Amino acid sequence: MFSRLTGLVMATGLIFASTAVQATEAKDISSFTLDNGMKIMVLEDASIPNANMYLFWKVGSRNEVPGITGISHFFEHMMFNGSAKYGPKMFDRTMEAAGGANNAYTTENLTVYTDWFPSNAIETIFDLEADRIASLDIDAKMVESERGVVASERTTGLENSNWRTLQEEIKGAAFRAYPYSWSVIGHESDIEAWSLDDLVQYHKTYYAPNNAVVIIAGDVKLAEVKALADKYFAPIPAQVPPKAIKTVEPLQKGERRVFVQKASVSTPNVMLAYHVPATSHADYYALDLLATILATGNSSRLYQSLVEKQLALGVEAYLPMTLDPNLFYVMGVANPGVTAKELELNLITEINNIARVGVTEEELEKVQNIKLMNFYRSMETINGKANTIGTYELYFGSFDKLFNAPEAYNKVTPADIQRVAQTYLRRANRTVAVLAATEEADE
Repeated sequence: MFSRLTGLVMATGLIFASTAVQATEAKDISSFTLDNGMKIMVLEDASIPNANMYLFWKVGSRNEVPGITGISHFFEHMMFNGSAKYGPKMFDRTMEAAGGANNAYTTENLTVYTDWFPSNAIETIFDLEADRIASLDIDAKMVESERGVVASERTTGLENSNWRTLQEEIKGAAFRAYPYSWSVIGHESDIEAWSLDDLVQYHKTYYAPNNAVVIIAGDVKLAEVKALADKYFAPIPAQVPPKAIKTVEPLQKGERRVFVQKASVSTPNVMLAYHVPATSHADYYALDLLATILATGNSSRLYQSLVEKQLALGVEAYLPMTLDPNLFYVMGVANPGVTAKELELNLITEINNIARVGVTEEELEKVQNIKLMNFYRSMETINGKANTIGTYELYFGSFDKLFNAPEAYNKVTPADIQRVAQTYLRRANRTVAVLAATEEADE
């Protein structure tokens, strides 16, 4: 139950968080574009003597084709394995010696590299990044070594994650045409078959400066960043822009189903996936709140109706950020003695209840507060600011839309929640995947 006291506490928290985030405004973010097409955004924030650099590369598994699936993720490995100036393992060692750290991730839409460092090490970071962009060493021996690492990662990842196992199968059934149909890690046969030429051409095309957005936040000065960008990034030549993805996923006209047998599964897992629009669509905020209403926290709809009633061990709802129309996921893990059919029926019943009856004002207000608190927390650190700026720039079309996000969440009404549930979370738009030790017999 959402009490008046809870609402007061959350509202008070929002006041303080709102005050903190107001320190960053759209006018504080500067941007410039080099002659080679690389866009660089800068937020000066001297709150601590550190800075970070986020490099958002506009390449993910959606840019692949059959035969080279998984190649985007492979470059997340290769980019740390040697270039003209800094040989194998030297990227990490050089950064660590300068007091910095790094990470990277690949999605269906983007590949993102993150560097955190003391402000006085900024030139070293520019030098490291420019070297691997311009002169990555795609060495045959290193390729084979990392190929084995990725192949092992695929195998163990699917073995150890029921979510990933089901998601791979459900994507393949839900998408008939669009390249979201394969997993980010790619097909096993493609991982084994990439050629050196495939890798060279992919790096040349997608790791071109005109295919990147760079965010630098922290104790830096715009003039210094411009000077370093001119010195290290500007000499890297632009390339022919990547080909646009022309494929449009056809409208799904009926429910689709898949079954995955896995002997180690103790109780059935059921995943539902519904086609939804891209993140830039006006319905994004309502769908994001709907996912929270369904499965975030002990008071969520699915927790109360399935976990509390011992029908499920756990429930989850997930709406990924996405450049193109994608999927809204709901998953449940059955309690011992509960069949896949029972679990599926109860998941769908609760979703349909929202479509039929809607949600209460108090229920919506609670999840709006949760979303707003998470948003404000993301803007409390320089790392969070850089990531959020880049995320809105790429997924929403412009970084300044992040400053409208609180209002966008607050404008969603119970009627909006009911409408998006009716529009998207319906049977004809649904794909169902079941993971179990044995498939249930025909009736």
